[in-house]
Amino acid sequence: MEQEDLQYFRNLLENMLNEIQEKGQNTIEDLSGSNQTYADPADRASQESEQFFTLRLRDRDRKLITKIKEAQERIEDGTYGICESCGEEISIPRLKARPVTTLCIQCKSKQEEEEKLRQ
Repeated sequence: MEQEDLQYFRNLLENMLNEIQEKGQNTIEDLSGSNQTYADPADRASQESEQFFTLRLRDRDRKLITKIKEAQERIEDGTYGICESCGEEISIPRLKARPVTTLCIQCKSKQEEEEKLRQ
C-alpha cells in the first residue's frame, strides 16, 4: 500500500476515534444531567428505555475503539491492508467501507458462509 493511502487511513481512523470519544463524553454529560422526576410512570419508562439504548450504542462504540486501535497498530507495524486469513492485499474500496477490517472480501464471505452452516 502506498504511503499516501496509509496516511489517508491513519487520518480516517483518528477521526473515527475522536468522533466516538466525543459521543461518549456527550452521553456522560447527558446521563449525569437527567435526574428528573416523572409524574407519569410511562414517561419514566420511556426515558429509561432511551438511556438503555444509548448505553448499548456506547458499548458497541467501545468495541469499535478497540478495533480502531488495532488497525492503527497494523498501520504502524506495516500489516494494515493485509488479509489475516490469506495474506493477500485487502482492496482500498473495502478498507474505505470498513477501515478496521482484517479480512479481504473473499475471506469474509467464506467466513460468513461457514457461520451460516454452523447455525
